[in-house]
Amino acid sequence: MNLRQMEVFHAIMVTGSVTAAARLLNVTQPAVSTVLKHCETQLKMKLFVRVAGRLQPTAEAHAIFPDIAAIFGRLEAVGRLTQDLSGGRLGTLSIAAAFPIANGYLAEAVATFMSARPNLRATLQSLTSPQVLDRVINREVELGVAHEPVVSPAVETEVLVTTTIACVMRKDHPLATQEEVEVTDLSPYPIITYLPQVSFRPYVDRAMSAANVAPTINVQISIAITGIMLARYGAGVALVEPALVESMSIPDIVIRPLAPRIEAKTLMIRLKDAPQSKAMKDFVTHLKAQVRKNHSH
Repeated sequence: MNLRQMEVFHAIMVTGSVTAAARLLNVTQPAVSTVLKHCETQLKMKLFVRVAGRLQPTAEAHAIFPDIAAIFGRLEAVGRLTQDLSGGRLGTLSIAAAFPIANGYLAEAVATFMSARPNLRATLQSLTSPQVLDRVINREVELGVAHEPVVSPAVETEVLVTTTIACVMRKDHPLATQEEVEVTDLSPYPIITYLPQVSFRPYVDRAMSAANVAPTINVQISIAITGIMLARYGAGVALVEPALVESMSIPDIVIRPLAPRIEAKTLMIRLKDAPQSKAMKDFVTHLKAQVRKNHSH
């Protein structure tokens, strides 16, 4: 039996008549009868007999029906699956992001996106910005979110948000009483900031030298959360990207903007010319909306 013959046989078995089968398959009644006749000729056996004007399945028809019903059950499942995929409800989101992003607003965006799509699966890796770029280039993830600079001909980038370096300190710190902190105000205090190899550090150094400040950097860190916790326990003022404090509400800590502002862009990174899944397209839209909402507060 070919698939068309199976389809006609299945429709007659399910509906109980040629007329109803034709309606179900959206074809004419003679078309159904012709396919059935060819099928019976080919199989050299009867599948239906007429009893008192009604079509009755033969013992042979009953014997093959369970296997054919199983095939159409699978076809329906495939249909549902493709609908879910095209609706972005299924599939896998694979994302890599810089530590503060992955553990802050990106985690929130993934969680809220998935709560409306119970069949979606995700991987979210939290790494350094250079590692994020690496994962995208090696096709280990579909989307990377990292801080600039991102330099590679293999990828395309889009600015997601402009981040700022701020002062994070204990709420009993002398500078905590100020609405904003001038870079020159930092001179007398111990500073916690990024290691020279971290992408944010050059921004901090440039701001310091522009203000003619030679800071006492007593602790250097690789990720913002370490600086934030050091500041919380009194090691000094942390000059870090403060998104994690905002999303985690760490106690005893305040954030004060720096003047002049130290700004850096956060970029979405995708492989050039790589097709994007429907789920990822929808997620990027959701992420942008989430970031806009968080930054408008």
